[in-house]
Amino acid sequence: MSNSKLIVVEGPQGAGKTTITDYLRYAIPYTNLYRLSGTADSSPAGKKKAETMYIDLLNYLKNLENQSINLVFDRTFFTEENYCRLGYKEYSFTDIYNELLDKFANLDFEIFYITLYLEDENLYVKRLQRENKAVVKYAKFDIEKSIMQQRTYLEMSDEIAKKYPNIHCLKIENSKDLELTKQELKEKIVF
Repeated sequence: MSNSKLIVVEGPQGAGKTTITDYLRYAIPYTNLYRLSGTADSSPAGKKKAETMYIDLLNYLKNLENQSINLVFDRTFFTEENYCRLGYKEYSFTDIYNELLDKFANLDFEIFYITLYLEDENLYVKRLQRENKAVVKYAKFDIEKSIMQQRTYLEMSDEIAKKYPNIHCLKIENSKDLELTKQELKEKIVF
């Protein structure tokens, strides 16, 4: 029986992942935060690199089961699948994604998959114009790409919720006051 939480936060650039994962890291006692970016190789050879990286990640997570430590991730293999579905990479990742998702769902953690989104998609314009935003070479971000990513992440959340009832799939609208978002997370994750 799990004694730890595994929380993955996904969403398009500009949805507030950094703010929310930082909050979760400091608000939930005994929590480690990991920020992942995936591989820069968008060619077919990149698929094997991504597969190796995420298999190793799941093995690492398996080793941390029942160690009384909570884990928060800002992006994981879900991002890889999202980008591939949208054609940002030259390969399909779905076969690997499904295998990874099966392993992920069977980890001995209380698992939360959080999708951040903005109800008012026009807010991405303001959020993406901030300084110091990372630029991914194969997916230069603009409002249209963030909107497409958002829609794909929301679809993925529905797919996960339907197939894996043990994963708590939360869709968090993140344009409201930050304190309200924090309260919503506190109530849904229970900390």
